Amino acid sequence: MSESIGIGAVREGSEPGAVTDADRPVLEGSKLVRRFREGKAELTVLSGVDLSVAAGERVAIIGASGSGKTTLLQILGGLDDPDEGSVLVGGERMQGRSEKAKGKLRNRYIGFVYQFHHLLPEFSAEENVAMPLMIRGTARADALTEARALLGRVGLGERLDHKPGELSGGERQRAAVARALITRPRLVLADEPTGNLDAGNGEHVLGLMLELNRELGTSLVIVTHDHGIAARMDRILVLEDGRLRPDGPAAKTAGP
Repeated sequence: MSESIGIGAVREGSEPGAVTDADRPVLEGSKLVRRFREGKAELTVLSGVDLSVAAGERVAIIGASGSGKTTLLQILGGLDDPDEGSVLVGGERMQGRSEKAKGKLRNRYIGFVYQFHHLLPEFSAEENVAMPLMIRGTARADALTEARALLGRVGLGERLDHKPGELSGGERQRAAVARALITRPRLVLADEPTGNLDAGNGEHVLGLMLELNRELGTSLVIVTHDHGIAARMDRILVLEDGRLRPDGPAAKTAGP
């Protein structure tokens, strides 16, 4: 990933006082409510969640199992709709769009990293990583060239033609991270990205995301049970009783 690539930079010729991409929050969730039916009972998982994430900010969301962390992340990424409230990504409203339009908005702004890799089993590592660029309309040859370069950076340069079933768990997760980063997203949403990895592979995966954060100013929102990961973010939030509350400042001095 080239260090010359800037995301959210002030455009040349911007008028003084104009709101630029660098000034606007990358992600804004407002008064988010999500309810689920369990038989005749109604379970409220999110009870008016507000969240604003600045460009380049790193945010950890922690909380007990079943508290709604994954549900919140899916709503923030447009994979689920809230019953009430709204989500803005890059200043654009997610709700009210068709699924196709949501997909285009996600492809333009967001990278996803899950606890499970979700690679497509019938495609090679380089094809899986190139897929978001091809969906965007990038020529296949160009997308594969970028995928090969990025896979080299994550230590998979010798595994380009291997399908997911031929990769180890750590290799599959590194390929999944490369797929999330290939579009140089302004925002990465990660759900327990190191949850299934050993310490060494977990550190490698986290390091890749922190590198993207430093080089491109990409914002990170990471759901995690790992307080060591949370401490390396700028801000820690706890999801409890359907609401987000601050957990105090994260350790700013912790190195990547």
